[in-house]
Amino acid sequence: WNRAEASLAEAMDEFIGKGNWRENPGDGAFYGPKIDIKVMDAMERVHQCATIQLDFQLPIRFDLKYTTDSKEEGKQFARPVMVHRAMLGSVERMFAVLCEHWGGKWPMWISPRQVMLIPVHARFNEYCEEVRQKLHDEGFYVDVDSSKATFQKKVRNAQIAQYNFQLVVGETEVSNGSVNIRTRDNEVEGEKKVDEMIAMFKNLRDKYQ
Repeated sequence: WNRAEASLAEAMDEFIGKGNWRENPGDGAFYGPKIDIKVMDAMERVHQCATIQLDFQLPIRFDLKYTTDSKEEGKQFARPVMVHRAMLGSVERMFAVLCEHWGGKWPMWISPRQVMLIPVHARFNEYCEEVRQKLHDEGFYVDVDSSKATFQKKVRNAQIAQYNFQLVVGETEVSNGSVNIRTRDNEVEGEKKVDEMIAMFKNLRDKYQ
């Protein structure tokens, strides 16, 4: 047990530095000490999420061994150490924490509703479908609002549904091979070429924004 505690303490010192973590005596698992990573949600409640545990006991009980490179008698085999690693803890709990933390406004990289294409007239639907396919091929979640609702209603519906971006398409955008970008907070970012828009979205995703 002491050896496992010392190994975990050394790992924590190396990872985040001495003094940036604390011990919680008596909170280890029955088979060994552990690292708990706790997060705070938007309401400042603390939740335990990831946990990493060193287990010296189960390898002994299962009589686990691995072959070493040693030729010395009695040292041809050694006992492994088992690492229990759960990065999310409970998936359901982690999902609930993220829902509350972001208040339903999921960042682009993880959002289930990333982009809504909004044609201002039905004759631009085909172009919207082409843009949708390009975004889909890049791994983005995209919808096209081809309903008969008014333009203002389409934008409002997309914002209420928390789509990160609305891409408005009219005559100018079709002619220029572009889209006009709005955010879910109703900020107008203006016209961008389709390739530039895709590059911007990929940058947001790659930087986890």
